[in-house]
Amino acid sequence: MPSRRELIRRAAVAVAVTTALGVGALAWSSTLLGEYSVMDMGHPADDGGSHGEHGAGEADGAAASGAGGTADAASAVSVTSLTADPDRPADVRVEFVARQETIDVPGGRSVDGYTVNGSSPGPELRAKQGDLVEVVFVNESVGDGATLHWHGIDVPNAADGVAGITQDAVPVGGRHVYRFVAEDAGTYWYHSHQVSHEQVVGGLLGAVVIEPAEASTASTGAAPDVDVTALLHVYGGQHSLNGRVGDEQVAAEPGSIVRVRVINTDQGTAAVWSGDPFRVVAIDGRDVHEPTDVEGRRLLIPAGGRADVAVAAPSEGRAVRLHVGGARSVVIGDPAASAPSAPQPAESLDLLAYGSPEPLDFDPTAPDRSYDYVIGRRFGIIDGRPGNFWTINGRMFPDVPMFEVREGDVVVMRLRNDSGDVHPMHLHGHHVVVLSRDGVAASGSPWWVDSLDARPGESYDIAFVADNPGIWSDHCHTLPHAVDGLIAHVMYEGVATPFTIDGDEGNRPE
Repeated sequence: MPSRRELIRRAAVAVAVTTALGVGALAWSSTLLGEYSVMDMGHPADDGGSHGEHGAGEADGAAASGAGGTADAASAVSVTSLTADPDRPADVRVEFVARQETIDVPGGRSVDGYTVNGSSPGPELRAKQGDLVEVVFVNESVGDGATLHWHGIDVPNAADGVAGITQDAVPVGGRHVYRFVAEDAGTYWYHSHQVSHEQVVGGLLGAVVIEPAEASTASTGAAPDVDVTALLHVYGGQHSLNGRVGDEQVAAEPGSIVRVRVINTDQGTAAVWSGDPFRVVAIDGRDVHEPTDVEGRRLLIPAGGRADVAVAAPSEGRAVRLHVGGARSVVIGDPAASAPSAPQPAESLDLLAYGSPEPLDFDPTAPDRSYDYVIGRRFGIIDGRPGNFWTINGRMFPDVPMFEVREGDVVVMRLRNDSGDVHPMHLHGHHVVVLSRDGVAASGSPWWVDSLDARPGESYDIAFVADNPGIWSDHCHTLPHAVDGLIAHVMYEGVATPFTIDGDEGNRPE
C-alpha cells in the first residue's frame, strides 16, 4: 500500500494535471518544447533601468542576442568562434576517452556508470598557469553522447562543453577538441554536460589542478610541501575519496604544510573539519586574502564547489585527521600513527567575514546591469510533464529570464531563495564576488565563487565583470533541480549559437 507521503504526492500531481487540463490544449502545447534554441527562450530580464555608462535599454540587447527578440544572424558572432588562439601550439595535450561501463570501486562494490580512460574519477589534468591546454575527447561507448565541461575554469565559450549551446554532444565514435589557456591557478574539475544529471552522478568526471606560474606564499605563509587532491563522489550510495571507499593517508614530515584540494562533485553540500587547526587558503580557485586558523568550526562546500585547505603536519609520531564530506578523511603525518576522529562542529565558518579585506579591481556600487534572480517553486507542466517545478522570478522553464549583458558591463545580481531547498548556484565562464548576505555586507577577504549555496530564505548580492563573451548557463548544480527548470543564461549582446536542444543531434545538457 502506498505511503501517506506518496498518496499526498500523487494527489498534488493530480491537482496540477487537472488545473492544466482546465485551461485547455493551449496550456499543454505551450509547454511542449520539441527542438529549441536558447536564443528563443524566455524574455529579457528587467534590469531595473540600470545601464550605467552604456546607456541603451533592454530592447537593444534583445535584438542583438536573440532572447525574446530577433537575432541578426549576419552580424552576430557565433559561439564557435570564441576560441583560444588557434595558431598557438599546446603546452599540455591529452586524450580523454569516455566509456559507458562497469566501474570497479576499490573498497566497495562495482557499479554501472561512466569512465574516462578506464577509470572514475578520470585522470587528473595538471597544467601550469599560462599553459595552453588541449584535450582531445573521444566518445568510445557513451550511448547518449557526451561532452566535457571545465567546471570553474573561465574558458572561451566554444570550449564550455554544454551540449546544445556551445557544441553538439559527441556521439559514439566521435571526437571533439577543447582548447583553453589556464589563466588562473587553482582547483577545478571536469564533467559531462550532456544528460548531466545521469552522467555526472555516474562518474564521467575528473580533477583539474592549475599550478601557479610562480610559487606563492601569500595565503599560507609558506609554500606547501605536499599537495594532494581529495575528490569526493558517491557511487551507488558509496561515499568515495579519489574513487576509493576509504581514507587517504598522506605521509608528511613534522611541521610541513600539506595543501588538500577538496573537490565536491556530489549533489549536496560537503563539510570539512578537523580537531586540529587548519586554514582555508582558496575557494573555487581563488586565493583567500590573509586566512587565519579555523578551530571548532566546519567549512561547508557547495555541490560543484572546491576549497583548498592547508594543514600543518604534527610532531613526530602523530597524525591529524581532516574530515572531508563526513564519511571520508585525509590523515596527515606519521603513517604509523593513529589519528582520532573529531565530532563535526555545529558552527560553520562564515566566509563572508573570513580573512582580511582587499580592494576589488572594479566598482560594484555603480553597476551597468542590475538583475534579480529569485528562486521559487510551483505546480505546472514542462514538456508535457506535470510536476512541482522550480521558477525564476516567478516564471517556469522555458519562460525564464535571459540576463543580457554587453562586454565590459559591471553586473550585480540579487539572488534570493524563496524555495524550501538548498540551491548551489553555478555560473559558467565567470567568477562572482559576494557583496552581502541577507543585507549584511562582506567584511573579510573578497569571497570569489563560481558555486554558491543559497539556503532557504537567504538572499545574496553578487557582482561580476562581463569580460568573457558568450552564452553561459547559470544554474543549480543539484543537477536534478536543473532538469526541473532551475536554469537561466547570461547572454552577451551580439553572440549567437547555431546549436539546438532536443533535435536530431540529441543534445540534452541537463
